[in-house]
Amino acid sequence: MSHSFVEHVGARIVESGSGSSLLTLTMQPHHRNLHGVAHGAVLFTLADTGMGTALYPTLEPHEACSTIEVKIAYFRPVTGGEIECRSSLVYRGRSTASLESSLTVDGVLVSRATGTFAIHKRPAAPEG
Repeated sequence: MSHSFVEHVGARIVESGSGSSLLTLTMQPHHRNLHGVAHGAVLFTLADTGMGTALYPTLEPHEACSTIEVKIAYFRPVTGGEIECRSSLVYRGRSTASLESSLTVDGVLVSRATGTFAIHKRPAAPEG
């Protein structure tokens, strides 16, 4: 399965297990906002992708998942280094799941997110 957007951002899926995941991203100049720190969307992308990556292995072959909502708190600015995002499944029901992500740099918590995902029938593959 291709992760084009994840690769475009520069994130790497290091671990993906049933209900957990680890993603990393090495800060680059294009990840910075006007103030020279990681743009919030970079951390949000890691959290959202990490949660989906943790949920995906729990799905049946006929199921897919999509983000319903994500709430994220930014605790410290990220000025460089390697960002690690550890995500875990908190609850999985028949049609929804709740997950959480913790983002750290050098072991220091910089952000935390919670998310709700829909679990639904896998859409048909696009033609052509």
